[in-house]
Amino acid sequence: SIYNLRGDSMKNVTDSFVSLDYWPSAGSFGFNTNILATNLINLSVVIGVLIFFGKGVLRDLLDNRKQRILNAIRNSEELRGGAVEQLENARARLGKVQTEADEFRINGYCEIEREKVNLINSTYKTLEQLENYKNETIKFEQQRVINQVRQRIFQQALQGALGSLTSRLNNELHLRTIKANIGILGGMNKKTD
Repeated sequence: SIYNLRGDSMKNVTDSFVSLDYWPSAGSFGFNTNILATNLINLSVVIGVLIFFGKGVLRDLLDNRKQRILNAIRNSEELRGGAVEQLENARARLGKVQTEADEFRINGYCEIEREKVNLINSTYKTLEQLENYKNETIKFEQQRVINQVRQRIFQQALQGALGSLTSRLNNELHLRTIKANIGILGGMNKKTD
């Protein structure tokens, strides 16, 4: 029914073009007062010119646009592939760095523990050496004090003995002691000769 109506209206328009009533004679000039017929003629001429001349241009524009879109898609696919590859490389590097960091952390903890044990052992050895040095110093000081006390005791005993000898010696005892010593010295001289 719609096609039927269109067909009828198109038939009317075609009839109006063909009909000589609407067209002025060849030698005269006049106006066509049928607006529908003149607008359709103008519109059909414009559409025909646009189709004839614009078809190639439009096809070229669409082909160029299609090519740009395809190039953009291809470039974006390449970029996406590169980005995926870079992401995988970055993930691999991150895994490697994390593994190395874990190794460094474990090695660092082990090294710290070794250093701690070495420091404790070294401190104990130093303390032991200081204790031995302290004990030796105490023994040396004790021996020195004992020797000083012995010397004082000996000096005091000697002074006491000399004091008691001098107080008990009289001239006669003194002369006998000198003679006895001279006799001992004389006997020693004879033995050495």
